[in-house]
Amino acid sequence: MKTALRYLCVLGILSTAVAFIYNTQLKPRSFLQPTSFSPNQFDAPVFRTVIQQIDQAFHKEWTAAELTPIPRAPDLIIARRLSLALTGTIPSMEEIRALEAQPEKDRIQWWLAHLLEDQRSSDYLAERLARIYVGVEKGPFLVYRRRRMVDWLSNELHRNRPYDELVRNLISAEGIWTSRPEVNFVTVTIDQNNDEEGPDEIKLAARVTRAFLGVRIDCVQCHDDMFGDRWKQKDFHQLAAYFSDAGMSLTGVRDKPTPYEYRYKGKLKPETVPPIVPFQPELLPNTGSLRQRLSMWVTHPENKAFARTTVNRIWALLFNKALIEPIDDIPLEGPYPPGMEILSDLLIREKYDLQQLIRTIAATQVFQRDSRAPLDSPTLTDLHESSMASFPLTRLRPEQVAGSIIQATSLRTINADSHVIKRITRFFSLDEFIKRYGDIGQDEFASTGGTIPQRLVLMNGELVHERTKDNIFVNASSRIRIVSPDDATAIDTAYLTALTRHPSSEEKDYFLNRLKDKKGESASNEMQDLFWAMINSTEFSWNH
Repeated sequence: MKTALRYLCVLGILSTAVAFIYNTQLKPRSFLQPTSFSPNQFDAPVFRTVIQQIDQAFHKEWTAAELTPIPRAPDLIIARRLSLALTGTIPSMEEIRALEAQPEKDRIQWWLAHLLEDQRSSDYLAERLARIYVGVEKGPFLVYRRRRMVDWLSNELHRNRPYDELVRNLISAEGIWTSRPEVNFVTVTIDQNNDEEGPDEIKLAARVTRAFLGVRIDCVQCHDDMFGDRWKQKDFHQLAAYFSDAGMSLTGVRDKPTPYEYRYKGKLKPETVPPIVPFQPELLPNTGSLRQRLSMWVTHPENKAFARTTVNRIWALLFNKALIEPIDDIPLEGPYPPGMEILSDLLIREKYDLQQLIRTIAATQVFQRDSRAPLDSPTLTDLHESSMASFPLTRLRPEQVAGSIIQATSLRTINADSHVIKRITRFFSLDEFIKRYGDIGQDEFASTGGTIPQRLVLMNGELVHERTKDNIFVNASSRIRIVSPDDATAIDTAYLTALTRHPSSEEKDYFLNRLKDKKGESASNEMQDLFWAMINSTEFSWNH
């Protein structure tokens, strides 16, 4: 009798656990529909015309090079690219189910609307942009708060503030770095060992030219270019002179007339340098403080360098590869690759609406190309990728790898609506993984190969081990095995969760044979091995 009661108790506990998992992890919940999505908006002639112009520009280049473009990628792979680019992680199982429920013609723009309304996207993009603006170091703590600036950027991006307004604020803002977070763009340049000198004009000029104008004028800050480049030493320092008025006071950063002096190469003593912009001086306004005037010049609609730089930066975030490389070295007079001028003109016409720019790029055939050629098509060549006739294969960034591991082992979306404990756990797991895996830093799109230590972190690291071991309360592999009605469903769900695609018939047959007649711990071990293998696959750790 006691034995029977014991079995009943165990059965009751297991039933309760399964019910809990189903209700909290697998049971379909009402998915919050994006409010900004309207199918008609993306069928409008104005929107479609720009897409066609970009596609035709690329097709013209492919035809000239006698290249046959790779066919379109599956919707789920395109959704994965967008999720990695905008949130730093792959889609969750529940997001995939919601996406697959949409009409095929609407899926990509519906998915984009969902991502752009999610705070995760603005948080992630804010961090990526902050690396361009202020780097990754903590800076002079007494006068610099990087976290506040990133939060401010996130809020501005979330409400889709026009990008030109955002940049003008960064360049010209005054006040305290805590209450006016955009001021941190200026205060990060202060030498904490000699803070009486105030913001560094040279560092600020270098940031502005590279981040917002896509030119490397800072390369001539010490002497004229010896290879006949158009830039001279005076071009850089005349631009730096616009930051000479930025000084420190009891009320934070304030502008007060201060001459900028510099000793040019070959000169015996410093001389006063007048503030002069390096090109298109006719766009410079006559009124306002020096920094205000500079900010208006940088973002002027006729200053195409600003629009091109913005397009190149957003393109790079979406493709993980810039349209023009190096990303901060764009020629002022061209030539430009297909689509660059069309997108730059669109950005200006749409009042620097970054979300509209992202939607446009994502709708092009270029972005939606597959990275793999079908078996019956011509061989994929390096020219396909360099000409964007196929989607470029690139390694995931460290935070994308970690974020994807964490999301792949959780069926529910980990976002602002998740339990606070889950969000805190994700934060510390992400931070620890990146420390071990290595952070790219502010050199956002440097082409670097993988390392043996990185592979070991994936194969034997704590994050992967903890996220793939048998634990029905934490890991997707365990929950999928218990709740799935059959092995075929379990395998399909596992592939969707980890690789954002359905398994091929060969893959499904292989793992069905592995799971055949397996029960209990034996079946659990097979599912753990499946998840471990997928997370350690090249397909998982590359953008494709």
